Amino acid sequence: MPTPFRDGEVDASAIRFNVERWMRAGLGGIVALGTNGESALLDEDESDLVLSATRDVVPRDRVVIAGTGRESTRATIAATKRAAALGADAALVRTPSFFKSLSTQALLIRHYTAVADESPIPVLLYNFPASTGVAFSPDTVATLAEHRNIAGMKESGTDAAAFAAFADAAPEHFSMLAGTGTVFYSDLCLGAVGGILAVAAVEPELCLRLLALVKEKKHDEARRLQALISPIARMVTSGFGVPGLKAALEIAGYKGGDPRAPLAPASPEAKETIRAELARVAQVV
Repeated sequence: MPTPFRDGEVDASAIRFNVERWMRAGLGGIVALGTNGESALLDEDESDLVLSATRDVVPRDRVVIAGTGRESTRATIAATKRAAALGADAALVRTPSFFKSLSTQALLIRHYTAVADESPIPVLLYNFPASTGVAFSPDTVATLAEHRNIAGMKESGTDAAAFAAFADAAPEHFSMLAGTGTVFYSDLCLGAVGGILAVAAVEPELCLRLLALVKEKKHDEARRLQALISPIARMVTSGFGVPGLKAALEIAGYKGGDPRAPLAPASPEAKETIRAELARVAQVV
């Protein structure tokens, strides 16, 4: 979930508007304060406001996952406990990255074990080396997956072999989640049970349909749908980033707003490219 701002401040009413619409679309839950939520640009009180506004409108039979990763173990534990008190069902914890040259696998095991020991809610590992420069190994994931309070992992890479290695290393009860819309179909085939996807904020119905098609083993239809989703997924992530995602939300009738500085709004050319692609997909489906 992107975080909408109005006049530079968190717009709680826009959050509620978007979340209500996503719930009507049928999504199984919301991730607040993730990478695309500009969590690194929010103060702690703002983070709490985002999470509170989200939980207000997500039914209790659907999940709210809060991004609680911080640079220190201490701060991550504190953020996770606050998220739990505000009604989060699980915590999505990115790898610490400031001291990436010192971030060994042993350090990651120590960090996540400490967080999971203290967390009142289940913890999800978040592997996003393209952003953090820090990556889990399959052996580390297998070790952490044995912890009673570490429930799964969001894998945001696009390497099918890497996703398969993580899925193969983890026990059956551990939930692997696709983190990139361009490879949603392949990740589902390799063992993902769902996805945490930026593109699902813009095209939730298409992402849900793809998930259903794979469950029904209708792979030809699923591949065709993936081909429609992929160009949009690229535009709102590696293509135009958070500014593009927010522009796409506005075009799709949601409330995106501008990103927070130092990020700048998407250019007119980017907006026109996104608008044309969304219109093309609408004609096909």
